[in-house]
Amino acid sequence: MEILSDEMLIDTYETAVHLELEPDFLQLLLTEIRRREIPADCSLVGV
Repeated sequence: MEILSDEMLIDTYETAVHLELEPDFLQLLLTEIRRREIPADCSLVGV
C-alpha cells in the first residue's frame, strides 16, 4: 500500500466506489487513507 502516492490512493478509492467493488477492499483503502491522515475531501464518501 505504501507504494501508492496519496493521489493514487484517493483515485483508487474513488474508482473502487464507482465500480461498487467489494466492501472489504473499500475498507482496506479507507484504513490506509486514515493511517496516512489524508484530509477528508467532499469527494471521499465515508471518510
